[in-house]
Amino acid sequence: MVQVELRDAFRLLNHGATTLIASAHDGRRNVMAAQWVMPLDFNPPKFAIVIDSNTYTRKLVEASGELVINVPLLAQADLVWTVGSTSGQSSDKFADFNIATLPSQVVGPPCIAGCAAWLECKVVQAPYAASVAEALDLFVVEVVAARAAAELWQDRCWHFSHEVCTMHHTARGSFFRTGETQQARLLESNERY
Repeated sequence: MVQVELRDAFRLLNHGATTLIASAHDGRRNVMAAQWVMPLDFNPPKFAIVIDSNTYTRKLVEASGELVINVPLLAQADLVWTVGSTSGQSSDKFADFNIATLPSQVVGPPCIAGCAAWLECKVVQAPYAASVAEALDLFVVEVVAARAAAELWQDRCWHFSHEVCTMHHTARGSFFRTGETQQARLLESNERY
């Protein structure tokens, strides 16, 4: 074993695919990269998302109460790194980086074209929600519409290839691709692992 500095402990647990969070309010829009996004509940479907208080996305999400979780493909890694490394406070990242969009079905922020999936969400308005967001930068959102690329989502499962897959951010612009699937088997009760 090797000792890991506590400041890097979060990197030891893969927390899910890299996402792009689209937000919009009062004629302004923004997109940011977010790695800390995770499913939280099934019915209704909810996710937890960390959105730093210093981001422009946070201001738009707090004002509108809506966002879109876009799940980009590995081919979009340059876009993800770029929008995650720039601020949208003074300009429109969609225009600056020629980001193609698709209309959302329920919420105001746009969906980003070319992604694997799009989850349209509304911020949960519960007694605890504001204090959790303020203290931990953690937002709980409810999914109100969900779509996926037809060629990748079949029989309620992802079907990725080596070339067409989602990605995970490790550090400093380095990503790894979602791997191949492997079917597990149930162990017998006395079988040693």
